[in-house]
Amino acid sequence: MMKPNYKNWVPKGMLISVMAGAAVTGILFIVVLSTDFLAGSARLATELILGVLFVVLLAGSALFLNLYNTFSYNGTKQFARRIIDKVSDYVVLPENGVGLDVGCGSGALTIACAKKNPHASMVGLDRWGREYASFNKPLCESNAKAEGVSNTSFVQRDACKLDFPDEHFDAVTSNYCYHNIPTRDRQAIILETLRVLKKGGTFAIHDEFSRSRYGDTDQLVKKLRDMGYEKVELLDTANGLFMTRKEAVPLCLTGSGLLVGKK
Repeated sequence: MMKPNYKNWVPKGMLISVMAGAAVTGILFIVVLSTDFLAGSARLATELILGVLFVVLLAGSALFLNLYNTFSYNGTKQFARRIIDKVSDYVVLPENGVGLDVGCGSGALTIACAKKNPHASMVGLDRWGREYASFNKPLCESNAKAEGVSNTSFVQRDACKLDFPDEHFDAVTSNYCYHNIPTRDRQAIILETLRVLKKGGTFAIHDEFSRSRYGDTDQLVKKLRDMGYEKVELLDTANGLFMTRKEAVPLCLTGSGLLVGKK
């Protein structure tokens, strides 16, 4: 029996790169300490730089390894699966409706929403960049087939400028996507996503809504309400809703939130 492969939200290449960097830096540090290749202030400066780099990369390796193990779909914690299941609960589609999942990755949320709305369909969208090289359209389609889901389709598009007309979808959703986009205005990406939502449609966007990434999120909620959106809420998902605070802190996910509402 064919099984879905949702990969891991932490790219293995990133994990290997950080661990390799720690190993190389550690070896160089030992070499400088044990040889007379450098002397005086140059030696001290090199030892200091390599020592600091080693500690930083070693800590990064530990963090990424913890993240990788936690977000494994086949791991004991089932953390990623739990989040997908919770986010998809908020996506409700009408009969023959169509929903959009922005930043679908390996298709997990798109497929979960399609399963819970068999009378409708879901479109998964992603640019599938090099940093997530193992995620692609064929993988999403293979996962949908493995799950026995036929009401999905997947497209390669840019989340910052959606190639869809205004008010095109009955629901829009996204999970841990926008914080990865290098921009100073992630609130603008939220507004671009909501542009394609029909009046009366629902939205559920889960991300790292920290102030450093999004600015004043209270102002974002107020802005959406002033624009006419209904029941707009930013739910703290790292305080027992999706994960406990004890789980969120070591994973650096204390800013996780779910922006939900209706247009």
